[in-house]
Amino acid sequence: MELIYPGLGLVFWTTLSFAILFLILKKFAWIPILSMLHQREEKIDEALNAAEKAREEIKELHISNEQLFRDAKVEREKILAEARLLKEKILEESRQKGSEETERMIDAAREAIKFEKLAAITELKNQIALLSIDIAEKVLVEELAPSEKQKQLVNNLLDEINFN
Repeated sequence: MELIYPGLGLVFWTTLSFAILFLILKKFAWIPILSMLHQREEKIDEALNAAEKAREEIKELHISNEQLFRDAKVEREKILAEARLLKEKILEESRQKGSEETERMIDAAREAIKFEKLAAITELKNQIALLSIDIAEKVLVEELAPSEKQKQLVNNLLDEINFN
């Protein structure tokens, strides 16, 4: 029965040995273990905080990338619009220069035709003047002849003139 009802001495020495063991473990084992557990908990917390911070940074980078993509798209559209406007401007300038060149060439051709016409009229007047002088000269040479003869001479001279 000693096992069922332990003696007071046994309880005292067991409690005393347990207390001494508890103090030794507390001083040499429990505090370092708790300290290591606390350090590990802090490292885990730091890792979780770093992971959360990294997640936030990734989220911000994703948002930033989307914004950059939208900005690049807008910039691309702007550049394309400017290129279209520049193309239209160049085409319009080419059309205008072509039209101006055509007008200039037409005006130059008209001017050349005008000068050729004036030159032809002047040449015709010169030929008529020369013919008139020739006729007058021949009339004067034949002046002493009767008047019927002068009319016949004029008619003969006119027949000799070959009009083109």
